[in-house]
Amino acid sequence: MVSSMTAILSQGGHSSQVKMRLLVHGLTVPVVQLGPDFLLVDVARDLPAGDATLVLQVDSGERCWNVRLPDGNSASSRRVAIVARA
Repeated sequence: MVSSMTAILSQGGHSSQVKMRLLVHGLTVPVVQLGPDFLLVDVARDLPAGDATLVLQVDSGERCWNVRLPDGNSASSRRVAIVARA
């Protein structure tokens, strides 16, 4: 097992730095998980319904999506419903 780990490490393995955040009404909210129609925020919080931007940063690259929070969110849940927007 140790020899296989050494081989992997010597082949230049790389772990990407991944960060996600939701930008909504002037707030920057860290995202810990993304699903097809929901996301999980780091801490449950009140969020208004409406338009938002989801930002995915992988190493030095960044990609943004426009999303809608159809129901907003309450401080009792970390799960936030999202809908893609054009």
